Amino acid sequence: MVEKPVAGTAPSNLAVIGRYILGPQVLDRLNDKKIGAGGEIQLTDAIAAEIGTENPVHGFCFEGRRFDCGSKAGFLQATVAFALDRPDLRDDLQAFLDENVLSQGYGHAAE
Repeated sequence: MVEKPVAGTAPSNLAVIGRYILGPQVLDRLNDKKIGAGGEIQLTDAIAAEIGTENPVHGFCFEGRRFDCGSKAGFLQATVAFALDRPDLRDDLQAFLDENVLSQGYGHAAE
């Protein structure tokens, strides 16, 4: 696990999407307060340190869309995608987007 690898240096095309079930040993490692990427204490570093120990670390390959909710644009994209996937929200949101996007000249409505 590599936190925020430099472009072109990632060891794989996989990403951690931030959903965890953690054992207490990971939280103990966080208490060590070792500084990682960006000068911050990184959860991924604490999890990675458990790999190869007697404490199991498992991953789940998720197939689907992923949004960077650490950015304002990513959060908004995730919210819109979520709403458009819901039958009880889709029509009202689509009508709002069609009316506002077209009226502001930002793009074209979905056909």
